[in-house]
Amino acid sequence: MAVFLNSDQFELPIGINKQRDGTTEVKIGGQSGQKLAQLAQVLPLQLIHPEGFDLLTDGPKHRRAFIDWGVFHTENAFFDAWGRFKRLNKQRNALLKTARSYRELSYWDQEMARLAENISQWRALYIEQMSAKAEQLCKLFLPEFDIQLKYYRGWDKDTPYQEILEKNFERDQSLGYTFSGPNKADLRIKVNATPVEDVLSRGQLKLMVCALRVAQGQHLTEMTGKQCIYLIDDFASELDSQRRKRLADCLKETGAQVFVSSITESHIADMRGENGKMFHVEHGTIEQR
Repeated sequence: MAVFLNSDQFELPIGINKQRDGTTEVKIGGQSGQKLAQLAQVLPLQLIHPEGFDLLTDGPKHRRAFIDWGVFHTENAFFDAWGRFKRLNKQRNALLKTARSYRELSYWDQEMARLAENISQWRALYIEQMSAKAEQLCKLFLPEFDIQLKYYRGWDKDTPYQEILEKNFERDQSLGYTFSGPNKADLRIKVNATPVEDVLSRGQLKLMVCALRVAQGQHLTEMTGKQCIYLIDDFASELDSQRRKRLADCLKETGAQVFVSSITESHIADMRGENGKMFHVEHGTIEQR
């Protein structure tokens, strides 16, 4: 259990409990039976950890999740629309295995197309609004590079999605699934006009991930007034002292609450401030220093 202090200085009790059977219990304001999405709406979190390179170097699902975190917090209708699209897509994939003609799918495709166009517009608008902040922070952290973000919606930009579904019916049927759509969207990131993973070192990749995460948090505050909470595991990993200070200064300037872990006290010295607190964890015992 914890108490969350929102931007209006209102204290809201929140809690989450994992049961032995794998279920999750969420409480907000003392009310049980809440959903994880409701807790996420109340408590926006950004997690930065050593495996966070996936955002830049792995498949597009990580970058879709990055985009959708922002859209979820700025567009109220997104969560339900995205969930409905995924359910319809699953039903369509099942129908592809038995359908004898496109007519059998046309009803489903009308609704899928409507949802897909809305989802794509929300995502594109979010990247358009957030990219200036992200590119600015990337430039601050990595001044030697020119960094560009570009949204790809998952199908040809000049063709309506319903037309894509109809035109690709036979191909989708042979594949057994719907090939194109918002479930294939991506955030394409280039450094000096080259794919990011071909240019940056591990330390530079971590700085870029941090820049993108912090930019999301700052954009959230500008759009909604909510403060993001940052959770940073192994703060010093891949970063020299100069880069650690650059990141620490940026995080402190946000005015947000930041939780940082490190195996060495000296590595987080730059994060210490007037209101900062340090805890030592050993053998399951937590002690404030």
